[in-house]
Amino acid sequence: MSNQSVQTVSTSNDKFKVALAVVAAIAGVVGFFYLKGQNKPALVAAGALVAGLVFAVLLLWTSTTGREFLNFAKESVRETKKVVWPSHKEARMITMIVFAFVVVMAIFLWGTDKILELLLYDLILGWKQ
Repeated sequence: MSNQSVQTVSTSNDKFKVALAVVAAIAGVVGFFYLKGQNKPALVAAGALVAGLVFAVLLLWTSTTGREFLNFAKESVRETKKVVWPSHKEARMITMIVFAFVVVMAIFLWGTDKILELLLYDLILGWKQ
């Protein structure tokens, strides 16, 4: 039995739609900052951003590649919701362990540096500091 992956061949029409969706998203972001710089109301600037992004999503939804990407994004959000986050106590304990390890490593590296300095400068080269 073969485990070869199958790739979907996208048409030039799909590629054009994806490119147009990227341009629409960029236009929405640029429009937001342009209107914000012109001291327009925040609602107008946000509307330009939302309009550009909504238009981009709609264009992506009409292409095969875009639909696959949007389904992947939805699945990613679903998987993120399955993550079990540590409690406040566990997070604090892990942070303290990491902090203690950093302090121990800093002392170890400082000690190693001082020993090498003593060996190299005082004993081998004979330079007194």
